[in-house]
Amino acid sequence: MVGNLVSSILTKGARVSGVALLMASTTTVIMHQPSYASSPAFRCAKSQGKPATVVYTEDGLPRPIIRWSDEKFFSSKLTALERCKQVSYRFQQNYDSGNLRTIISGTVNGYPVVCAAVSTNDVCTSKSVLFTLKRGANARLAAERLLDRRGLASGRILNQNNDDTQIYVDFDTFLNNIPPEK
Repeated sequence: MVGNLVSSILTKGARVSGVALLMASTTTVIMHQPSYASSPAFRCAKSQGKPATVVYTEDGLPRPIIRWSDEKFFSSKLTALERCKQVSYRFQQNYDSGNLRTIISGTVNGYPVVCAAVSTNDVCTSKSVLFTLKRGANARLAAERLLDRRGLASGRILNQNNDDTQIYVDFDTFLNNIPPEK
């Protein structure tokens, strides 16, 4: 009888110890998983006194992607601040949906555009447009003028065709080479 009681206590003790060990192991594994909660946040903010589409990365510092100071590529329908807000929202949408791997240029509804794409083989669609230019504007020149030059120099993918309006930018490389504003 005493033997059965001791055996029962030891069996229950082993079960409790096993559950505790399993919980501790699971907690350790979960705690060491990388966190993806700190994905980039795109916002419209001021940079050098102008509206700018900025990205906040895991360090929390703003990195200006576009300073909205050059209006010559756009129609006068929107102010720089309104354009900044709309474009920042589009950057966030395309990033969140996994479409912002490459920045490309193209045409949508007869207007030159700069858009988000998964690869350089994609074409611009109304959903992927980051910003629309006025008719006749050169999308490559607009992107070169507006996008941060340090990021652009690193992220630019060489154009293999003779189209001088086309641009391809690897977005992760571009983003990683924009210094934060202090």
